[in-house]
Amino acid sequence: MTDRAWFDAAKGDIPQWAASMPKDADGTTIDWDWVRSLDLAHGVGTIPESTPQSIHDALKADYATRERLESIIAQCNSAFMTDFDRFIGSYRLPRALAYANRRLNDNINTLLHLGEQQHLWAVSRERRGRATIAVLKPYSGSGPSNDDQGMLDLSGEAGGTSAGNTAAENSDVKFPTTVALDDVQDRTAAILDARAERRKAQRFQKRAGDAAMARANLSGATSPGGAALPGGAAASGNATGHHPKPDWRDAYLPGRDVDAVMGIDIETTGIDPARDYIIDVGFEFMNMASPRPAGEPETYAYEQGYYAAGDAYGQSRLAFGVPPENAALGNALIAKLTGIDVRGRSSEAGYRLFDEWPQAQAGLLARLTQQPYVAHNATFEHSWFMLNVAGYAESYRAGRITIIDTLPMSRQWDPGAVPTNEDPYGDNTLDAYAKRQGALDSAHNERHLGLEDSHIMLVAMKHHLAALKAQGKGPWGSTGRAGVGGKSCGRKR
Repeated sequence: MTDRAWFDAAKGDIPQWAASMPKDADGTTIDWDWVRSLDLAHGVGTIPESTPQSIHDALKADYATRERLESIIAQCNSAFMTDFDRFIGSYRLPRALAYANRRLNDNINTLLHLGEQQHLWAVSRERRGRATIAVLKPYSGSGPSNDDQGMLDLSGEAGGTSAGNTAAENSDVKFPTTVALDDVQDRTAAILDARAERRKAQRFQKRAGDAAMARANLSGATSPGGAALPGGAAASGNATGHHPKPDWRDAYLPGRDVDAVMGIDIETTGIDPARDYIIDVGFEFMNMASPRPAGEPETYAYEQGYYAAGDAYGQSRLAFGVPPENAALGNALIAKLTGIDVRGRSSEAGYRLFDEWPQAQAGLLARLTQQPYVAHNATFEHSWFMLNVAGYAESYRAGRITIIDTLPMSRQWDPGAVPTNEDPYGDNTLDAYAKRQGALDSAHNERHLGLEDSHIMLVAMKHHLAALKAQGKGPWGSTGRAGVGGKSCGRKR
């Protein structure tokens, strides 16, 4: 059981956040008194009676609560990182909101499953725009259509259900099948799409404003060579041949002096750090330029016998659990991808939850701050650490964390990433990058476990950097940077 005192401390930060963040990510004024009223430690979901209307009403209420919470959480990163005067001292309130939202999401999935068992609806998981959502359809007599979930026995009887049948199908209890569905549909995709359109409009307005200012700037018009207007011809010719255009990920590229780094990879129950759980963390260290430290063990046994430790050292593998409600539902997709079956990872089975384990968070933070950390698509790990690791957001904002990403290394510096019409940067998955850089045999695939994926990533990075240095390219090219490189933040005035 986690220490609950930090939830009260998090609520104590509400005045700081209210002063700096009056509106959420959707432009709605935040009711901070409502946030203060939530029992973040013990749950914000609705536990209904087992009747059709009660299940419906509970799901409707939980969806509404989740939408309010997530729109606040989505705005917190921007507010915190642009708080240059440091009115907001801590990021623990967003972490507490995310903690509560994960349990709320478990409650929503339990209600969805209970509705299936009582033949109130059939659930399908469908990709809509930027999200995969639960779509409720009238029950048609077939079994549940959600292959990503396990089976919950809510019939009140021990045993007696076969693997392919719901509790309702094995019970003598008959449930009515008429319940409204239009007001209990998942609106996540519509919300995210609308949010993205607003951001797009804001960017367009900014570019238009910048262009207008440039046209009005007479000194720019008469400067040597003329002034390139935003969006003009001079701005459109950044890439020729197979050279990809620079983008925001380039900030995560390493510099020519990078050496000791920690590679890290996490496995989770989904892709949303405000809804899902970290279940596996693997990390190890490697020096990109200097010799491997003396005295470190010479070998390490990875799950894959064909992996050789080589220059890697300090390997660590950490396993974490999920709440009983999450374990009961199961997660076939993650089990197939990683081999981790969350049904055996319940906190009741002795597994500690990462977001309830302060010592594990503190230990990981200490490692993340002692040298640059490397990840493939590092914004993924970064977003999870922000909402799971106490002190990470504060350390990042203060410039004590440097992040290097091998994804833009593959996109920008690997000629084997052949562009296509569908993907102008080519195939830059970790699997493809590691194979091109000789870190993974073509007969084998990425394992999707934290430590093993960290290992092939660091081996690929070291091979790649050595080749780039020999060719005078990448960090050693005309646009390369001195120093460690990577992305870090410091205080700005």
